[in-house]
Amino acid sequence: MTTGKDHADMDNIIQEALDNGKNNLNEQQSKELLKQYGVPVVEEQVAHSREEALAIAEKIRYPVVLKGFGSALTHKSDMGAVYLDLWSQEALSNAYAELNSKAGDKLEGTLIQSQVKGKREFLAGLFRDSQFGPVVMFGLGGIYTEALADVSFRVAPLTRYDAEDMLEEIKSGKLLEDFRGEKRAEREEIINTLLALSQIGMDYPGVNEIDINPLLISPNGSIKAVDALVVLSAAQEEQKASFPTQPSALSELFNPKSIAIIGASGQIGKWGQVLPTNILSGGFEGNIYLVNPKGGEILGKEVYTSISDLPESVDLGIVTIPAEGVPSLIPQFREKGIKYMLLITSGFGETGSEGRQREKELVEKAREAGILILGPNTMGICNPHINFYSTGSIVQPRAGGTTMISQSGNMGVQLLSFAEKQGLGIRGFCGSGNEAMLTIEDYLDGMNTDEQTQTVMLYLESIKNGKRFFESSSRLSKKKPVILLKGGETNVGHKAASSHTGALSSNTGVFNALCKQAGLIKVEGPMDLLDLSAAFSSLPLVQGNRIAIMTWGGGWGVITADICSKYGLELPELSEDLLAEIDELLPFYWSRSNPIDLVGEQDLSLPYKVMESLIKWDGCDAIINLGIMGRRIVVKEFMEGLGQIDSSYSEEFRENAVDHVAKFENDYINRIGQLMDEYKKPILGVSLHTDEKDRTVYEVEGCTHKPIFYQTPEKAVKACTEMYNYFKYLNK
Repeated sequence: MTTGKDHADMDNIIQEALDNGKNNLNEQQSKELLKQYGVPVVEEQVAHSREEALAIAEKIRYPVVLKGFGSALTHKSDMGAVYLDLWSQEALSNAYAELNSKAGDKLEGTLIQSQVKGKREFLAGLFRDSQFGPVVMFGLGGIYTEALADVSFRVAPLTRYDAEDMLEEIKSGKLLEDFRGEKRAEREEIINTLLALSQIGMDYPGVNEIDINPLLISPNGSIKAVDALVVLSAAQEEQKASFPTQPSALSELFNPKSIAIIGASGQIGKWGQVLPTNILSGGFEGNIYLVNPKGGEILGKEVYTSISDLPESVDLGIVTIPAEGVPSLIPQFREKGIKYMLLITSGFGETGSEGRQREKELVEKAREAGILILGPNTMGICNPHINFYSTGSIVQPRAGGTTMISQSGNMGVQLLSFAEKQGLGIRGFCGSGNEAMLTIEDYLDGMNTDEQTQTVMLYLESIKNGKRFFESSSRLSKKKPVILLKGGETNVGHKAASSHTGALSSNTGVFNALCKQAGLIKVEGPMDLLDLSAAFSSLPLVQGNRIAIMTWGGGWGVITADICSKYGLELPELSEDLLAEIDELLPFYWSRSNPIDLVGEQDLSLPYKVMESLIKWDGCDAIINLGIMGRRIVVKEFMEGLGQIDSSYSEEFRENAVDHVAKFENDYINRIGQLMDEYKKPILGVSLHTDEKDRTVYEVEGCTHKPIFYQTPEKAVKACTEMYNYFKYLNK
């Protein structure tokens, strides 16, 4: 590892290269840097003449490799500046002469290397991301590096677990095992190399990229950095730290006891009319004051002509007036003692340079006045625990433990509406708007300390401070599941042409890696956000990947088993004791295997009994039941058809039949809640049919856990998978 002198020497070499207009170290200097950090590099020496080259070759013994090096020789193989398998003085002399002829003034010297053999080539590298800083990469190397792009990323500083995960993640990981007569790769050496790259990235701000390609696996399993390139750039100015908001301030903002709406209006459809309507209809019990210079009465309430006329200082001012009038509110808020502003108004940073300047000036004034702004350009906030619904749409989800933050107000309100219909309880909601003062990192820190937040749901489009986001989300995910959807993802990003590492970097790849590293649960679509939030907020956490399946019909079980296999979940064989127990319940022709097929039996007591047998069984970690719920709809449709063709069945008889199945479903839901509380295992349902009465999450009186029923088997399996992945993250 490096000493202080080593570090100082390398600092001087890097600075000298930059001063001379060079954008990278030569290969010899690059390997010297790696060697100082313990990276195993191939044996080599520098030669500046043919005679020196021949003498070195005699010393290290043939066969040798001849390479030209120089700051301008970044892709030596492509330029024909690498000569392999040189077995004699004559071969080396000829290669040396040809190299000098090709490279000319670009040649700063030559390297004479031992010829290292090995069939397996990997790539290790480092690049500096504009948002998240140094990022380490590992993957398949050699000539197919960029074509196959089989790589894994992690943000520095890496832990040992991060490095181990990188080795497990790549598709070509089998090449690290015993392979065609060559021994298993020394994983410890690879892990140490990745940790070394991470440390270099932290120690040297002027190192922009490092490219080790190939990182060769020798037949005996040892590794060697055969080729290396260090790309330089002037040290970038660190991201300016934001002004973190204390979590206690967020708590006060979302729990006002009194509010004033500045810009209240009697015109239907205007924000100043929609917001007070929604707040009043939602049952907010605090004081509500309306402000408009015209005075009068709106929605049956007195309208005050100015903030100064309010009878008391309020906790939160909700602003809907045009953007140009907002700055004049700051001194009025300060004089009245209003500390929090929910700025609905648009026309700020989202509109261009003029709007950004207006937003900047507003924030400066607010900060000087001690006023905290949420927004601008937000769809509002809600807190169902105090019946406070201040959003642009009438959405009133029930109180619960899921906090939702969305950087798109429209997306957020739509998700909130879906959550209401699915029965998902909400701790709080915020459309974060332009995040002029309150940023996503502030919300993460606030949810970390909020005891009522059990699950976090995020929709993101951008991040203002990558380092703080990484640190805040990592802290939060260790305590609470964070489910995230990223919008605006693209593989378009800065791609440096000077190295493989730079060419393979992408916004999406880095962000996905950060999510894994920080324990965030990243999903692919909006409904996944809701489905997983329902699971994490309602069920005991899955603590293994062994799944038992119970189904009313065989086809459902087959499909679900296939999906489990796709997602890496196991279907354990049923134990002899369990087989014997279920033999007593089902006909002799039942499947006698997992999935358990109830063979369409109409005895409504069977699902209870088989479910209890399964949850007591220590051979499974979670249960998926399919087609049990929804029979009410089947029976209802059948009875309606029956009534149309056979009048001998009375309406009362038909209604009683439907009510009988409906009662079973209600009792079944209650029993699942009780079983999950007792055995601490999750039970996930998939409904046979659904109608307007059905939802995803069901409350059971007296139970901590809540039964959930999805519309498809894949939703249930994905929920199990992500819960198990999160369990593994917590227990790393």
